[in-house]
Amino acid sequence: MQDWDTEPLAHGRSRLIDVAQMSGVTKSVASRVLNEDATLSVREETRLKVLDAAKKLGYKPHAGARALAGSRTRALALLIPDLTNPVYSRITRGAYLQARARGYAMLLAEDTEDEGVDEQFADLVASGRVDGLLIASARPEHPLLSLLPKTDIPYLFVNRSVAGSGRNVTMNLEAASLCAVTHLRELGHRHMGHVSGPEALSPGDSRRTGFIRAALDAQLPEPAIERGSFSEQGGYEATKKLMRDHPEVTAVYTSTLNQAIGALHALHELQLAVPHDISVISYDDLPLADYLQPTLTTIAMPLLELGKTAVNALCDQLQGAPPRDLIIPSEPHVVARQSSAQAITGP
Repeated sequence: MQDWDTEPLAHGRSRLIDVAQMSGVTKSVASRVLNEDATLSVREETRLKVLDAAKKLGYKPHAGARALAGSRTRALALLIPDLTNPVYSRITRGAYLQARARGYAMLLAEDTEDEGVDEQFADLVASGRVDGLLIASARPEHPLLSLLPKTDIPYLFVNRSVAGSGRNVTMNLEAASLCAVTHLRELGHRHMGHVSGPEALSPGDSRRTGFIRAALDAQLPEPAIERGSFSEQGGYEATKKLMRDHPEVTAVYTSTLNQAIGALHALHELQLAVPHDISVISYDDLPLADYLQPTLTTIAMPLLELGKTAVNALCDQLQGAPPRDLIIPSEPHVVARQSSAQAITGP
């Protein structure tokens, strides 16, 4: 619970005792109402009186008193795996906007496997410097996965599913892969390839599984799969290997837009014209797709909505609600551009 300032300050600043006296409650009750303490049981009339008194008096908490009391910081932290990945800029934007609307500051941190980074996150949690965590990075064996259940800090996983956690906020990734297969099949493509992500990362695995299932359900040959990092370099290397091992492929679906940029470069080096020789479609739609050559066909995902929903779910936990799994209801859809075209079936 937050301990609001109870000491008189200069310039006639209002104190917690002033709010309590005006609303006819004790300082403790006033403090708990102002801090949205979910364990407090008071009549709605009393709660409104406290809030009205605080507003009329212009009462604001004293930052130093809050820190000394180890109270709520009104700050949330978003942990992402890669600051250079443009997908996370959209998720972050949604989370930031919603956090601000809910009266919270949003801290952003990059999760890497560099020495010392894990300890810093552990300290952030243990010291109570944030009220809750949004974790968009859930690499296997991450130290936070064993640390967080031992703490009282609310947390959830964003765009990552941790089996059995019961606190995952995700999108329908397999539906995105179905969109890709449907689009390519309608253009006459039968032999498809997929540039997937690193092994054991849930978003990439979900896209890969969905792509294979959708192709087989459509009675198409099983797609060729090549893994790579979610970067331009990863897409470049995986596409070169994919086309060397599977020259029959006429369409490639990449797991990220960054990978698609690398794939386009690899296909250019292999002297394969896009889309005449081979079509390319990417998961994730960002403004950058309109400025590539050729412009890139993509699967649009509700990334802003994902960030906003995650913040709302975390705020619900802060107010006493139990964590739960959520899937964003908005369905993915194809944004058709120049990089995908009718398959050439031969003379």
